[in-house]
Amino acid sequence: MNYINQYKDLAISEMNRSGIPASITLAQGIVESDYGRSRLAVEANNHFGIKCHNNWSGRTIRHDDDARNECFRKYRHAEESYRDHTDFLVNGSRYARLFELSRTDYVGWARGLKEAGYATNPDYANMLIRKIEELGLHQYDLATTNRAGKRSSSGKVASGNMETVGLDNNNVAVALDNTAEVASNNNADIVVIPQRVQTKNRVKYIIVRSGESASLLEKEFDMLRWELARYNELENGFEPYEGQILYLQPKRNRAEVGNETHIVREGETIYSVSQLYGVKSQKLREYNMLREGEEPVAGTTLWLRGLRPVR
Repeated sequence: MNYINQYKDLAISEMNRSGIPASITLAQGIVESDYGRSRLAVEANNHFGIKCHNNWSGRTIRHDDDARNECFRKYRHAEESYRDHTDFLVNGSRYARLFELSRTDYVGWARGLKEAGYATNPDYANMLIRKIEELGLHQYDLATTNRAGKRSSSGKVASGNMETVGLDNNNVAVALDNTAEVASNNNADIVVIPQRVQTKNRVKYIIVRSGESASLLEKEFDMLRWELARYNELENGFEPYEGQILYLQPKRNRAEVGNETHIVREGETIYSVSQLYGVKSQKLREYNMLREGEEPVAGTTLWLRGLRPVR
């Protein structure tokens, strides 16, 4: 899509500056601006439908939205709109809880934006999630971009503990070794993706890529057939899905220091929270006095490191 190709690097750059998932930024831009074709986008470079509010001192445009003739922010360039979108979320106290989420948790971000009142459409979160999944936007949540595409004097790219891929002339990712020659022309983008195996709560995990099966992952990480399912509290023969967190070691009995509690969001379960923090589901049930099969309601505070205080 032209819109995605035009703005994905900007969304990635803003993600690295703030922690807002690039997929969320792109999906919001697509939904709010109709792929850059809305009146606000065309006449005001406003891709996110951000209204003036009391603290805005820049240029404005009037547009009918929830009410007639409302005041919206006007920018010189679309890039300003993307930067202001980041600053708007970072500086807005009602969005503060979102920054506790992983930048790969686009579902949590989408639901959190709706809960915080970013948009009045009751289906807003699902609209974002559908766009992200239909267009594969979550792939950009794992990337950083070096727009200069520069090489060292040796003609190689050094990446340390990172996995590096280049984009060929057709914008197709080409995997490179840590110090491999760039496999495309001198003006190619260099995309740096976090190391495949990451650590959460001192437990190693990966994020599933498109097309990966359980057997492929077991072979890649030299695991016994039962380990991947057991460590992730899944049935044998489960099928992984793109974007899923899978632990390569047993989860721990409590979350790491600093993650004392978690406020349950709409759609979350004990299991999804256990995967988010690398804590065994049964321990979370014990800490929060929940029976097997009983799920917390949205807004509930879950204790992650010990027994819930008795009130």
